[in-house]
Amino acid sequence: MKTLWKGAVSFGLVNIPVSMYVATENKDLKFHYLHQSCMAPVNYKKVCSKCEQEVKPEDIVRGYEFQKGSYIIMNEEDFARIPQENTKTIDILDFVKLEQVDPIYFDKSYYLEPSSGGDKAYTLIVEAMKKTGRIAIAKIMIRSKQSLAVLRVKDEHLIVETIFYPDEIRSPASLSAGVGVEKLHDNELKMAVDLIENLSIDFDPGRYEDEYRQALWEMIEAKIAGQEYVNPVTEPQGGKVVDLMEALKASVQMTEAKKSKSAPKKKANTSKRAKTGA
Repeated sequence: MKTLWKGAVSFGLVNIPVSMYVATENKDLKFHYLHQSCMAPVNYKKVCSKCEQEVKPEDIVRGYEFQKGSYIIMNEEDFARIPQENTKTIDILDFVKLEQVDPIYFDKSYYLEPSSGGDKAYTLIVEAMKKTGRIAIAKIMIRSKQSLAVLRVKDEHLIVETIFYPDEIRSPASLSAGVGVEKLHDNELKMAVDLIENLSIDFDPGRYEDEYRQALWEMIEAKIAGQEYVNPVTEPQGGKVVDLMEALKASVQMTEAKKSKSAPKKKANTSKRAKTGA
């Protein structure tokens, strides 16, 4: 993996030298836009909306629109004057429990590995965080942008996950929250709980795959090989159930049957038979 960033984790008076690597990758298939008549790639040019001329990179400046049609210009000197402390340090601010951080806050993930001289301190903080069951809230500078982040342990490694600031999370106050709880029937709630229980397992990410991406790749391979691609028609699973209670009943029955089929069969007690047959 390519090193994205080198610095240190600041843990009290302890500095742990680390290297940071991007932990995830987007595997979406990428397409090029082509000119249909000649199949050449389409280029995109930056054109001024007023004078309709192509603009060179050196002629582009960054402007903030403080009111409609009015901008203030920010140049590199302006950005350089903004105080940026500890640009190569992950400063731990607090330790909290992971379950206290709502998943809506999480953004991007990065791996940290110990750099030269930081092995023992790295292992120390990993073990201490495992024993306390805590994650760290920290601040980090990545590509000239300060981010709030959490440090947590995964498979004996430290992971940095940038998180959104509270004012970046949109409020759902204007959205509907469904009907009042008092409008739910007890049996409906019980069946919904049963359905959730029947579908509950220990999380295993290996169970899931991007079926759309796989189908898309198969179509691309077929086209490359000159084959005619046939999209299989999937039959609908059963009739359409409109009533909520009927839908719950059918779902619970279906999941119970599926659960019983997948349950491991109990071994017969052969020792008792062996005694009686002796």
